[in-house]
Amino acid sequence: MKYSTHGEQYHIGLNEGDVGEYVILPGDPKRCKKIAEYFDNAQLMADRREYVTYTGYLNGVKVSVTSTGIGGPSASIAMEELANIGAKTFIRVGTCGGIDLDVKGGDIVIATGAIRMEGTTKEYAPIEFPAVANLDVINALVSSAKALDYNYHTGIVQCKDSFYGQHSPDRMPVSYELQNKWEAWKRLGCLASEMESAALFVVASLRKVKVGSVFLTVGNQEREKQNLDNPIVHDTDKAIKTAIEAIKILIEQDK
Repeated sequence: MKYSTHGEQYHIGLNEGDVGEYVILPGDPKRCKKIAEYFDNAQLMADRREYVTYTGYLNGVKVSVTSTGIGGPSASIAMEELANIGAKTFIRVGTCGGIDLDVKGGDIVIATGAIRMEGTTKEYAPIEFPAVANLDVINALVSSAKALDYNYHTGIVQCKDSFYGQHSPDRMPVSYELQNKWEAWKRLGCLASEMESAALFVVASLRKVKVGSVFLTVGNQEREKQNLDNPIVHDTDKAIKTAIEAIKILIEQDK
């Protein structure tokens, strides 16, 4: 079977010319249409597996949105195949769970780097290699969040493969490892937990493309444990708007 870097991409079902150089990456396929509503003249380009893609324009420049599904394996496939057909700058938009007590539900988290507590990146790089976001993208996201007057945090996020390993660690046979490492992340000031950024950051280093991540904090289990105010928020509009405005900033900088 041929998995060519030219012509139609095997998983995402797209060809050269189907996407812009700037791509927003949500996890949920249903979120793509919502994000595409911020584009001018958006068109559905492909809908295959977990990968839904719309392409349109921002500030007269072609841009796209492609869903990745959940986790590093599918996210890395999306980035690899999008890079094959010309995408150069990516912003992951999603949700996270707060770890640091200062991070509340409804806050925006902008990742500067990610803890590689997942499996995908181990097949790309030695564990000593860091998973870091691109500085230009980080700065654009920060400028956007400031301009929108959102409460935001910048710092390290934790990436894992098991959602229930985080939320039900006691019932896992490796509970001792999950709980000990969670305590380490807390002491190190890790902001939040999510599932895709580590893979995207490491793949971007290999493919020589730019990437950053912005998240809506849904809630914070550590605040709940301490009986602190813990709002639960599911509306991702703030994260989406932060990414849209950041793309506009990057477009103007690249001009």
